[in-house]
Amino acid sequence: MSSITLSARTDTHPHLRPLSILRDLPAVADLIESCFDSTMDNDGRRYIQDMRRAGKDNSFLRWANRAAESTSLPLTGYVWEENGKVIGNASLVPFRNKKQKVYLIANIAVYPEHRRKGIARALTERAMQHAREKKVNDVWLHVREDNPGAIELYASLGFAERARRTSWHANTDSNILTPKTDIAITDKYPRDWVTQRKWLSRLYPDLLAWHRNWSFDSLGPGFWNWLYLLFVDANVRQWTAVKNGNLEAALAWIPEGRGESLFAATGEGSDPEALTSLLLQARHDLSHYYPKVALEFPAGSFDGAIQAAGFRSIRTLIWMQATL
Repeated sequence: MSSITLSARTDTHPHLRPLSILRDLPAVADLIESCFDSTMDNDGRRYIQDMRRAGKDNSFLRWANRAAESTSLPLTGYVWEENGKVIGNASLVPFRNKKQKVYLIANIAVYPEHRRKGIARALTERAMQHAREKKVNDVWLHVREDNPGAIELYASLGFAERARRTSWHANTDSNILTPKTDIAITDKYPRDWVTQRKWLSRLYPDLLAWHRNWSFDSLGPGFWNWLYLLFVDANVRQWTAVKNGNLEAALAWIPEGRGESLFAATGEGSDPEALTSLLLQARHDLSHYYPKVALEFPAGSFDGAIQAAGFRSIRTLIWMQATL
C-alpha cells in the first residue's frame, strides 16, 4: 500500500485551531447533532448527550485533558471558528490495532451555510497531519454512501474504500411469530462453532476489529469462555438456524454495555429465510430486555432477508483507510 505525502502544516489558518475540551464540547455537540440528526442511531444520540454532560463536569474535564491521547474517546481534534462560533469540526479517536496506534477521524461536520469553502478539507488535512506528528501511520474514517461530495474529497486526500456496511434497527416485540418453514431455530450447538467463527471472520473482518473491545472467540464453546462471560456479566444470547441437519445461519446478541447489538453469521450460500427467522426470533426473545435491537452487516448482503424480519435501514457507511 502506497503512502501519502502531506502538505505543509495546515493549522496556520486563523480560523482553524485545536479542540478545547474545556469550552468546545457543547458547541461541537450542537454542530454534530445539526449535521447528522436525521441518520443518528441510539448510540449517536447517547454520544451527543454524554458530550453535553461532559462539558459541564469539571472533574471529567480535568481527567480528559490528561487522557486525550490514550483513551478511545473523541477528546482530541480540530475546530473551525468564525466570529466566536464553532462552524466546523474533525475529531480524532485513538485505537490500538495489534499494538499499533490507529486514529479514526470522526465527526467531520460543517454547518450547511458554510460548506463548499474548503473547511472540511482543511480540517481533515490537519487531522491527518496530527496523526503524522504522533507517528501514527494508519488513519481511518467512515462516510455515508449517499454523500458523493465527501467521498470524492476523502479519495482525493488518499483514502481508499475498505468496507461498506449498513446499520439496521428494529423494535422488539413479544407477539412476533416466526414463519412456519423447514428451518429449525435452536440454541447454539458446539459442533457448529467452527463454521460460525469462519462466517463471522468474513462478515466482521479483522481489518475492522480495532474498534471492538472484545473478541468473537468469547462466543465459542467451553468452560473457560463460559467462565469469562460470567465474570464480565455478559448476558450473551445465541441462536442457530438449521435446515436438513445443516447449519444455515447463526445469530449472537452481545450487549456491549449498550444492550442492542446483534451479530449475524451466514455463509455465501445460506438460505436467506434462515437469517430472517433468526432475526424474528431475536426480536421476540429480547423483548424482555430492550425495546430495540441493532444489526450491522455488509451492505448488499442479505438486505432483503433483514428487511423481511422487520428491520429498517438507518444508514450505509463506507469505511475508508489511508496510510500516511
